[in-house]
Amino acid sequence: MRFERRQFLVCSLAATLSGRVQATEASVWTALRSGEAVALLRHGEAPGTGDPPDFRLGDCTTQRNLSAKGRAQAGAIGNLFRANGISSASVYSSQWCRCLDTARLLGLGEPAPLELLNSFFGDASVEPERTAALLTWLRRRRFDGPLLLVTHQVNITALTGKVPGSGEMTFARIQPVGPLQVIGRISAPQ
Repeated sequence: MRFERRQFLVCSLAATLSGRVQATEASVWTALRSGEAVALLRHGEAPGTGDPPDFRLGDCTTQRNLSAKGRAQAGAIGNLFRANGISSASVYSSQWCRCLDTARLLGLGEPAPLELLNSFFGDASVEPERTAALLTWLRRRRFDGPLLLVTHQVNITALTGKVPGSGEMTFARIQPVGPLQVIGRISAPQ
């Protein structure tokens, strides 16, 4: 009898926690739809680290690019947006090919390249200035609907203190001062 009661309590707790997770996920999508929050998306899987020494913006042959898995992640993320009532969004992207490709494969609207979202992986000295400029840019704009920024791990970490995996989304509210307030994270669909 004791074992059955313990099993019931464990199942009840799991169901309660599952409901909370679902409610939390639902609330981040609601905040994004209403323009109360922004989604920061790390580009899909692109094997390697950093970029080759001969890297040039605008020339995808000199950059790390999305793998087949990264392209599939982007499509699945776009489907996740649509499943949560978002068929279009204001999409801004780093100028790196892996970010622009991720943004386009989402199918939520043509991405606008935004230099403030470019990676500073190779030069961390620009991080404070770039992050401050991006926060200022965000605070000066009002978005009536979903806003999605497709960028790099270092940029998202600088803005939120979180380290996202490839294809992971971080949902955050823009604060009048200080860093973004993280309200949820969703891993890349598998």
